[in-house]
Amino acid sequence: MPKQRRNIALSLSFLDIMACGFGAVTLLFLIFRHNASDIQQPDAKAAAELAMLQQDIEVAEERRAAVLNSLEKLLRELTEAQGLSRRVVTELNEVERSLQSDPQDNIEQLRRQVEELERETAALEDIEYGDKVREFVGDGNRQYLTGLKLGGERVLILVDGSASMLADNLVNVIRRRNMSAEQRRQAPKWQWTLNTVDWLLAQLPVSSRFQVYIFNTAASAAIVDSEGDWLDAADSLAIERAVEGLAAYAPEAGTSLQNAFAAIDDFDQLPDNIFLLTDGLPTQGAQAPRTLMVTAQQRRELFLDARAAFPAGVPINTILFPMEGDPEAAALYWQLALSSQGAFIAPSRDWP
Repeated sequence: MPKQRRNIALSLSFLDIMACGFGAVTLLFLIFRHNASDIQQPDAKAAAELAMLQQDIEVAEERRAAVLNSLEKLLRELTEAQGLSRRVVTELNEVERSLQSDPQDNIEQLRRQVEELERETAALEDIEYGDKVREFVGDGNRQYLTGLKLGGERVLILVDGSASMLADNLVNVIRRRNMSAEQRRQAPKWQWTLNTVDWLLAQLPVSSRFQVYIFNTAASAAIVDSEGDWLDAADSLAIERAVEGLAAYAPEAGTSLQNAFAAIDDFDQLPDNIFLLTDGLPTQGAQAPRTLMVTAQQRRELFLDARAAFPAGVPINTILFPMEGDPEAAALYWQLALSSQGAFIAPSRDWP
């Protein structure tokens, strides 16, 4: 008789399933616990790359700003160039129209101008000697075309009376400055300066007023106790006294152009024409220098300081006498004449 099988509540398949489930739960527990304990460390290489990228972005922004500024500058230059171009085109059109005009009209206009000049010349020839303040006759009674504007209601003549006005070079200046006052007065260069002042006074309009100042390290009027006073050019006695005051002076000491220009403050009314007679750049400012030697650069700076203090709107005419070792003087005084709408001349030795 066959053996009967027993009913087992838990079969082998069920146990297998339970074991698999328990193993899966254990595996999940191990995985989750491993991730929880795993602390991520920052990547140093990635951080460095990120910092470099940020620097690249900043550099790019700076370059972008520079490019925008350059573009704005180019646009401004383009606008200016367009304006200049339109002006040139307008001028060319005007020239073209003038060339196309009737030549006969141009001839008539020139003829009228010539007639006007002839009338003015005849009027000048009719001026009698009494219309001149003072007579000055040079060698051969010659007339000179200098470009100096000799008119003006108030004319100030500034005469450099420093030791450098004794000669044309440093060696002779040192030799002559140790001579007596009478010998210094007779120095050829100083006599040349006196003749030039005499010539200027002879050209003054009768209706004008004038003053003559001598300056070296300080400035004073050629006529004693007349500082700040305008003298009548029609007063021949005043002119003679100014000439005599210059003739009695003996050049000495250094040159302060700043103090010479400061003398303009003595007058209640500013001059409307100034004549400056000198031979080079200044050797000191308002105060004496601390050293005996003054370099060319320092003399240039002293000149620029004096120029900055010069009153605006007053023309200054410079007569520059020769002096060796001062090459910048002519250029700087010429620039001063241009900026003040005056004149600049370096006279020949036979002038006036």
